[in-house]
Amino acid sequence: MPVYIGYHFTIIPKDPGAEILLAELGELPFESFEETENGLSAYIQKEFWNEDILKDVFILKSDEFKVQYTHEDIEQVNWNEEWEKNFEPIAVNDECYVRAPFHEKKDVKYDIVIEPKMSFGTGHHETTFMMIQHLLETDVTGMKTLDMGCGTAILAILAEMKGAKPIDAIDIDNWCYLNSVENAERNNCSHISVYEGDAALLQGKSYDLIIANINRNILLQDMKQYADCLNKGGLLLLSGFYEEDMPYIDEACSANGLEFVKKHQKNNWVSLKYNKLA
Repeated sequence: MPVYIGYHFTIIPKDPGAEILLAELGELPFESFEETENGLSAYIQKEFWNEDILKDVFILKSDEFKVQYTHEDIEQVNWNEEWEKNFEPIAVNDECYVRAPFHEKKDVKYDIVIEPKMSFGTGHHETTFMMIQHLLETDVTGMKTLDMGCGTAILAILAEMKGAKPIDAIDIDNWCYLNSVENAERNNCSHISVYEGDAALLQGKSYDLIIANINRNILLQDMKQYADCLNKGGLLLLSGFYEEDMPYIDEACSANGLEFVKKHQKNNWVSLKYNKLA
């Protein structure tokens, strides 16, 4: 069983500092994260650790945030057991039930079994929850679909359960790629193809529905590619950003021929739905 080192960060202000830090640490060999009252804890296998592991983490040098941290060797634990003890199933709109394999099945229209391991996307986070809401409200039957930044592939799985096909699920992270393949198989999905990579994989592709639950900067960077890949009348579902980010997202969408349709909000997180006009 591998030995881990745990980093415990105190961040002022926590929002959006914790999200920025998590994104940066996700580019390093850190494998799991836990949001805390004052910041974030992150864990890395000792064999991949070195004393300079944080030297290029931008937020630690930024004047906009005050970040303090400690690190410690972690006693060997069974991480799957720890996760199982803390993972609770969730229900969305009484239609969709997201659970782990060890939870009892519930009589709902869409029963999704997810084992997230190191991947983001269980439905517990506000952004995933709201994206599920958008999908539940939308008739996606027969829609060629892209789940960009798929995480656990939970949104791709729900899309297939609602009749979307074929579906491409893409994530740049290898853990997410492997986990998405596993979860698609676990839910008996036969129309989902999972790819490891970024928006460069979209070259020459076209879709009726694009789902993108990613951070604001990536969405803004790749918005033109999403719009170019979206068929006329197609739908774009977005999340991964705060209410104060909405003007930037809306400006980028409008500039690329996308018309605002609907907004969901949960706490300070936002999820938006757009339609491609032409």
